[in-house]
Amino acid sequence: MEPTAAIVWTQYGLCVLAIGIAGVKLTDYGDSIADKTGMGGSWVGLVLIATVTSLPELATGITASTIALVPDIAAGDIYGSCVYNLVLLAVLDFFSRRGPILSRVQRQHVMSAGFGILLISISALALLASKAGLSTLAGHLSWGTPAILLVYAVAIRTLHGYREAEVEAFAEQEPDRYAAHSLKWVATRYAMAAAVVVAAGIALPYVSEDIAVVMDWNQSFTGTLFTALSTSLPELVVTLAALRIGAVDMAAGNVLGSNLFNILVLALDDLVYTQGVFFADISESHLVSAFTAVAMTGIVVTAIYFRPRTRVLGIGSWPSLALIGLFALNAWLSFYIGETGAH
Repeated sequence: MEPTAAIVWTQYGLCVLAIGIAGVKLTDYGDSIADKTGMGGSWVGLVLIATVTSLPELATGITASTIALVPDIAAGDIYGSCVYNLVLLAVLDFFSRRGPILSRVQRQHVMSAGFGILLISISALALLASKAGLSTLAGHLSWGTPAILLVYAVAIRTLHGYREAEVEAFAEQEPDRYAAHSLKWVATRYAMAAAVVVAAGIALPYVSEDIAVVMDWNQSFTGTLFTALSTSLPELVVTLAALRIGAVDMAAGNVLGSNLFNILVLALDDLVYTQGVFFADISESHLVSAFTAVAMTGIVVTAIYFRPRTRVLGIGSWPSLALIGLFALNAWLSFYIGETGAH
């Protein structure tokens, strides 16, 4: 029995709901664990925050590459998530009452942004090389994968100290919502919430594939817009929580740091995809999102240096409006290219 549009969109809605609710809980539980153990500023505390926001992309990417065998959805999820993460900064700007948010973050975030541009560019070059028949390093492995792994390791080593300070400030300012409960109680529920996120992430590639079929859309567009939207919900939860307590550096660091991890997931997808060459089997249309993410990151870097102070028409700063404009352009181009069947 072929799935109907109503069934498929209901399944998608349930995945979004599961990730959204479990993502909120993961944020609270992770902060509670950091408070109870005193490791808010430690490497483990940093990993806890990263786990909260990156589980959906990781689960979705691995499932799409190994079981569902829909690499376009895996790639669309990663590149689309990078674009969604950056537009979150514009959304935060609209809610910021103390002036444009990018005028308040520390300039050290330029390092995260720079590494993000580098990693996204390496993945885009790997995709282009694949289409020219120059993709493989050994077996099915792309040359871009070890390059991504190396640059990611350098980025984490370089940014480690800065990110620890942000996470420590976040953990200290965000109250422990489960102060009356034991560490074991909180850790158990953290694991349960993580399991829900992973389960939804595993289901998403199949749901996204069905959406592409019933709506007659290209898989790259479905992955870029819809799969990426659902897997980016934890980033939204954490950044809004950080903004609520005034931890703007935590919000910006989470967005830019998540994009670094997203490209790492792309390399992991290449490692586990054994049905061919991952970068050769995905659509060239993903380059649209890759280039858009690079351009959006460039806007963020410019804004951090120029410190915009005014809002255009009382709505948002010019960088925020530019980020929203590029996001809309990316969505339209992804749909248009998918409709014309460009691969």
